[in-house]
Amino acid sequence: MQRRVFLAVIFCVSRAVAHHSFAAEFDAEKPVTLKGTVVKWEMINPHGWITMDVTGPDGKTLQWMVEMSNPNGLMRLGWTKRTLKQGDEITIEGFRAKDGSNTANAARVTLADGRQVFAGSSGTPPATTDTIPKEK
Repeated sequence: MQRRVFLAVIFCVSRAVAHHSFAAEFDAEKPVTLKGTVVKWEMINPHGWITMDVTGPDGKTLQWMVEMSNPNGLMRLGWTKRTLKQGDEITIEGFRAKDGSNTANAARVTLADGRQVFAGSSGTPPATTDTIPKEK
């Protein structure tokens, strides 16, 4: 019995540590705008991720990982697994990771057709952005 209680506690603690708040990883005082090409779009738990190549001012290409909301939240905003594809040119407005890595939390995404859509992440308001129209 004690072993089962111990395992249950360990499971709950590991789940709590695995998920994080915006403020734990990202700096709201360090906004970033990334213009680049989609390498990979993943709508996975616990967060969606966009991997993108961004050309810096020095001409070197850097790969960035951009966190989005959870798949359920993204679907409510109209996102699907087909919203982005490799090679799409996009712009992301978001916030840099506190650790200085090429990681960000997206607030808004400007799609190749010019539409701005909310990324659904916590800590980032959806002001003046649209949802993605349903596919026909």
